[in-house]
Amino acid sequence: MKTILCFGDSLTWGYDAASLGRHALEDRWPSVLRATLGGNIEVIADGLNGRTTAFDDHLAGADRNGARLLPTVLMTHAPLDLIIIMLGANDMKPWIHGNPVAAKQGMQRLIDIVRGHDYPFDWPAPQILLVAPPAVSRTDNAEFKEMFAGGDEASKRLAPQYSALADEAGCGFFDAGTVATTTPLDGVHLDAENTRNIGKALAPLVRVMLEL
Repeated sequence: MKTILCFGDSLTWGYDAASLGRHALEDRWPSVLRATLGGNIEVIADGLNGRTTAFDDHLAGADRNGARLLPTVLMTHAPLDLIIIMLGANDMKPWIHGNPVAAKQGMQRLIDIVRGHDYPFDWPAPQILLVAPPAVSRTDNAEFKEMFAGGDEASKRLAPQYSALADEAGCGFFDAGTVATTTPLDGVHLDAENTRNIGKALAPLVRVMLEL
């Protein structure tokens, strides 16, 4: 049995901008990844709306700081063979920081946490796959347009930053923007087809990393 943890935000949770609800379980990218891989694989989806890489955002009734939450998540689901981290879109909010270099530093912090965690029973740290989220796109949705002001340009620079970090840190890397685009309904989230595309596209890379 191989166990994969998908640690992300609303794109992993499955937020549906059309219904203002949640995509069907079978359409969310972690579920599609599991179905595409087949075999004796467990895929755990841990997505939280608004989650950042490593920065505080107190606008919801849940802690959105990924770095603060990750140690508990790792302990909850250990042992793990692979963790897939797709975060950074919410970092583009101007009141968070709106800077792709800061998001890269946040991802570095998450890598350090995964590799330095005190796992029970001397279990090894899992492999790490960094995923750059699809870039924020322009939208006529007034609230999201202001919420992610400047994010359309800043988020385009996330993939190069994450790719360089993955090379430096010895992690896997995938640019989800090569297979998925955000919906014009709010410029941030994914429709069912695009979230499915991410799950399908990750499967070959996961197979290589886990030697499946």
